[in-house]
Amino acid sequence: MTRRWSIARELFVLQVLVVTLLVAVGMAGAVLLARDDARNAAIEEVTAVAETIARSPQVADALRTPDPTVRLQPYAESVRVATGTDFVVVMAPDRTRYTHPNTRLIGQPFVGSVDAALDGGTVVEEYTGSLGESVRTVVPVRAADGRVVGLVSVGITTEAINRKLLRQVPAVTVATVAALALAAAGAWLLSRRLRRQTHGLGPAEMRRMYEYYDGVLHSVREGLMVVDRDGRVALVNDEGRRLLGLAGDAPLDRHTDDLDLPSEIADLLRSRRTAADEPVLAGDRVLVANQRVTRFEGRILGTVLTLRDHTELRALTGELDQVRGLTDALRAQAHEAANRLHTVLTMVELGRTDEAVRLGTAELALAQQLTDQVVGAVTEPALAALLLGKSAQASERGVEFVVDDESRIDGQPLPSRDLLTVVGNLVDNALEAVAGTDPPRSVTVLVARSGAEVVVRVTDTGPGLTGAQAAAAFDRGWTTKQQGRGLGLALVRQVVERYSGSYQVSTGAAGGAVVTVRLPVPG
Repeated sequence: MTRRWSIARELFVLQVLVVTLLVAVGMAGAVLLARDDARNAAIEEVTAVAETIARSPQVADALRTPDPTVRLQPYAESVRVATGTDFVVVMAPDRTRYTHPNTRLIGQPFVGSVDAALDGGTVVEEYTGSLGESVRTVVPVRAADGRVVGLVSVGITTEAINRKLLRQVPAVTVATVAALALAAAGAWLLSRRLRRQTHGLGPAEMRRMYEYYDGVLHSVREGLMVVDRDGRVALVNDEGRRLLGLAGDAPLDRHTDDLDLPSEIADLLRSRRTAADEPVLAGDRVLVANQRVTRFEGRILGTVLTLRDHTELRALTGELDQVRGLTDALRAQAHEAANRLHTVLTMVELGRTDEAVRLGTAELALAQQLTDQVVGAVTEPALAALLLGKSAQASERGVEFVVDDESRIDGQPLPSRDLLTVVGNLVDNALEAVAGTDPPRSVTVLVARSGAEVVVRVTDTGPGLTGAQAAAAFDRGWTTKQQGRGLGLALVRQVVERYSGSYQVSTGAAGGAVVTVRLPVPG
């Protein structure tokens, strides 16, 4: 299979052909111009010589003698040789030649046009005479009284003009070859640079590459942004524009600082550090970012950032974690209930029936009290299940979980997912805060609708937060844990900003933290 020509080679050949054609046309034009110039120069020369001879007094005097040839022939030949012309003919008004380079033609009639000269004018023509084709001029010789007493014709043959042109051919040829060589060298340098830039690919290969790559970039469900070494955006695909909130017609070749990018994305691009599956916040989305510096043949080209939308996945993961926690808590409660049931049965077997009834009734009342409180106050099933699950988790950790008596949610004032995000992350944060502290450990939750807003307040008996910690608590990446990514409260902040709500961190009466979130009810 023969290898197709690269773009660089095609461009080189095309340039050489075009330059060769231009030089050939230019050379032909130059030859034609030189021929015209030589003809015009010959006409000027023979006209000047003829007028000079015609005005010479000795010519007019010789024409009055019985045999003008005797005096005029030597004179005409000396002028012809001195001026480099091919013939100098002095004739009578009736065309009879008195002089001629070919002495055999002396006395014969002149061949050519003389009418204008006989009228006192000048004849300039190309004519084929006795010496062949020539450029000639005929001027009158006037007597003292102004009468035309003779004619002078001076001419240069076309062959002589061509010989002069041929003497210029070597110089023109050298100039032409030099122009071709210079143009070929320039085309070769240009094709070499183009070959480096296109990596030797041919037009079909580049077209196929562009079509496939463009199709892939527009159809792939992963955001892609390519930034060059100077920090200017070279490429953003459709999914990247959607995830980053860039307008579809936003121009490229702009610095990342000039684009309205999410702060975390802008910081990541500015740092140019390597990132692998790093979660970042972009508006109300949770994105997973991967960034790497790209190189080609050892040269740094820039950075490539890929983004995947994990908002839905993270929400589902959070719900799954809550269900898993609830399942673990129910398993632990089932185990503890089995132990208590075994205790009650043993007491019945021992005949201590009254004490067994009191123990079983007390356990049932304690468990049912929280369930009745939550179900009675919160009619949203998912939120009620979340609170019961968090209660079980708190019990497993040895934390008292209290649902404030003023909690009240009727219907579904906000989407369940947003309520679960806010309540679940605030409770998880509170449980982490009280873990490991000295008893008593408690977390109190208030979820209520107050007028046109939903209020979520979570109070814990943990160590609390300092002023600086309270100010930074909802920032992305902030955490008090040894290991963690600090996404919980950042997700809460996203929900708050989406609803144009507010959040506040303060210190409770018992010294713990109090986090209050207010979300306006849409419509």
